[in-house]
Amino acid sequence: MRQRILLALVALALWSAGAQAQTNDSLYTSLSTRACRTIKSTSTEGGSYIGICPGVAGYALQVEEGDLRQNIQVITPNAQKHSLDLWTVVGSSFSSLGEKAEWRVKHQGGKTIPIALIVRYNVADPEDYKKNTSWLAVAKITAAKICVTDKIAPAPNANLAARAAADSAAKRDCLE
Repeated sequence: MRQRILLALVALALWSAGAQAQTNDSLYTSLSTRACRTIKSTSTEGGSYIGICPGVAGYALQVEEGDLRQNIQVITPNAQKHSLDLWTVVGSSFSSLGEKAEWRVKHQGGKTIPIALIVRYNVADPEDYKKNTSWLAVAKITAAKICVTDKIAPAPNANLAARAAADSAAKRDCLE
């Protein structure tokens, strides 16, 4: 009897350790023009830019700039593009992306599976373009939908809040 209880406790401890090991991780993609392949670039009428940045697990990010506003399209492994519409969902003023994107991923059956994306999105104050608000935009990545679910305001714990939002983003509605 005592041996069965001990075996049950060992099995429970092993199961618990395995369950805790199933936490999500972060992987990063540089969004700098040096790290991305330029597809199109012009300097006329405020300029425009399109670049493809390598992602994780067959995904890529298409960075777009036009009229001094930036956006990202998530490109799936089967080449479908999903615009995050950052320039309308997060802010419509002049904007710029941060230097990197954070992928929240889970590991399942030896595969890395993206579940969310976090990007810094700096939006200029329409009254004073020298002042920016630096949002963290959180986008869910599911088989059915890729879209922004949360925008996290600047705060001392904003990165932690964005990761928590990303880890539960699949259950959230898209922002419009």
